[in-house]
Amino acid sequence: MWQRTVKLILAVLLTVGTTGSVWAKAIVSLHSPNHELSVQVSLNSKATLVYQVKRRGDAVIQPSALGLTLANSSFADNLTLKNVSEVSAIASAYSLVHGKQRNIEYQANEVLVSVENTRGDMLSVRFRLSNDGLAFRYELMGKSTDTRVVISEQTSVGMFADTEGWLQPKAAAQSGWMNTNPSYEEEYQHGVVGKLTPQFDNGWVYPALFKYKDTFLVVSEAGITEGYAASNLLSNDEGVFTLTFPHPAETVTNGQLLPEHTLPFTSPWRLLLVGELDTIAASTLGTDVANASALSETDFVEPGLAAWSWGLLKDESVNTATQTAFIDYAADMHWPYVLVDVNWDRNIGYDGIAKLAKYAGSKNVRLWLWYNSSGHWNQTVYSPKGQLLTQADRRKEFARLQAMGIAGVKIDFFPGDGASVWEYFKAVLQDAADFELMVNFHGVTLPRGLQREYPNLMTAEGIKGQEMITFFQDFADRQAYHATLLPFTRNLFDPMDFTPTVLGDIPKIERKTSNAFELAETVLFYSGVQHVVTTPEQMQNVEPHVKQFLQTVPASWDETQLIAASPGEYVVLARKSQCRWFIAGINAQATPQQIVIPSDSYALAGATLLTKGDGTRQTRIQTLPAGDLQLTLSTNDGFVLTTQRESTNDCKVD
Repeated sequence: MWQRTVKLILAVLLTVGTTGSVWAKAIVSLHSPNHELSVQVSLNSKATLVYQVKRRGDAVIQPSALGLTLANSSFADNLTLKNVSEVSAIASAYSLVHGKQRNIEYQANEVLVSVENTRGDMLSVRFRLSNDGLAFRYELMGKSTDTRVVISEQTSVGMFADTEGWLQPKAAAQSGWMNTNPSYEEEYQHGVVGKLTPQFDNGWVYPALFKYKDTFLVVSEAGITEGYAASNLLSNDEGVFTLTFPHPAETVTNGQLLPEHTLPFTSPWRLLLVGELDTIAASTLGTDVANASALSETDFVEPGLAAWSWGLLKDESVNTATQTAFIDYAADMHWPYVLVDVNWDRNIGYDGIAKLAKYAGSKNVRLWLWYNSSGHWNQTVYSPKGQLLTQADRRKEFARLQAMGIAGVKIDFFPGDGASVWEYFKAVLQDAADFELMVNFHGVTLPRGLQREYPNLMTAEGIKGQEMITFFQDFADRQAYHATLLPFTRNLFDPMDFTPTVLGDIPKIERKTSNAFELAETVLFYSGVQHVVTTPEQMQNVEPHVKQFLQTVPASWDETQLIAASPGEYVVLARKSQCRWFIAGINAQATPQQIVIPSDSYALAGATLLTKGDGTRQTRIQTLPAGDLQLTLSTNDGFVLTTQRESTNDCKVD
């Protein structure tokens, strides 16, 4: 007790407030394990709880508000400090079945700050500061039989006026094709924060990337708790980003929108990553604080590549003859999966799928099947539709699929971020796991670490991906720019079903990227099941070394390192799998980009390098000598490099 008293007596006065200066009394200052980051928590003159993050002693955000407003109680202001816990060290280790890093150790320092409002109700905020950023969450403790409803959060991040942002707007609910928005399929906007205006009134999605001076920041959330909704960001012309809950239409039919639960009740973790860009790229904070695995058995979860006809050939390709050809194609490519997309129940039928599954099994290939998630929340007519809405229907359907040997399900057209949608996600994933089915969510929000809680969630869309390139020339023109952002935004923590890699023509679209660029996407973009959209006919026209690369590229990684990047301009990323490094890079600039890959970090002697050949559709293969590699990437170009298998104490060559 005397230590806490001394701490409060010695508290300093800090300037707080994002629109004006008011005095505040510091409650606690928490440091990261390496002491590079710190967070100060204070009560300002309105007795509002605020926080500020510093890097190397310099503030990287303005003092920013904390607080909750419940249906019958508010923690927005007029708060009284009740308790500050001792700082404790957090250390945990876990493994991911698939991800950008397999074995992860998480270290952070933690403190719990508890405040009381004028009603005598208590709120605690748990702060964890690791070397790569801040995570905090709200905790309403005690026990109750009645529910607590969170109407809003006061949570904000106040950026300084000259901070840059790369942000994806959130489309208006019930807008777009067949009322399927929001589905996180918009392009990123870039600019100074106070001048960035979202394309829609729905604000911005996570993860949101920022740069202040020489520091990069990412705002996101992870670990959606039982009864809680996901959120997104609203901004103003002063660069203040405030958390907001979903639009009322973002629910399943008659489902819950806002966070609601009996006590105890905790929010998801709110994340603020801070550091150099390589720190951001390597961070696992979005899974570090996510919910631990709910599955006891995960042997059926197997990452891998998939052949997929719909990506380029669309609805007409969902027939027995084409899917048989794609099964043969997957077998030839040594890929474990084929995805059979929309209307398979009408075009092929259950009996036909059973025969296809048996044929695929004879070739060591397994099928994934597409489903329409929706009841009445949009106007889509693709089928099978409505067969997964109730647990009884889901389990009956999943049992039928398991009996046929189906590997997984792709489920499309979700309504948004409401609490009931997240309950639906988890119910689907649990039921699928009971029947040893993997899952791919499409037309969907950011997973927010859900793949750690349910490792059978192999991937999710939530991005403007290859599908939109096949529909819109203007987006195809900006593909390279878009792609350089994704390792630091949408694909930072969570698997992303971009469905990359076209090695030939796109119908009615002029493709601007080289084949080497397209190959690089398979490494730059992480997805537990990587759907490669190039067709069997296109694969017949590429060089043998291109085919060989795609026969061996992994879909999950043991380690990820950033070599060099500038968001929106270029990116070079290294990923390790089973004693080999796969290094890939792309350039989106109108001018060439020089790349240097150091040999003291990667064993480049004997490595295989694929670059652009004489034309954009040709590639050149080289075996590298010892020493650093220097490359020049032209616009819309890329490369892939594969090292030899290492032989070290931890990694033996077979």
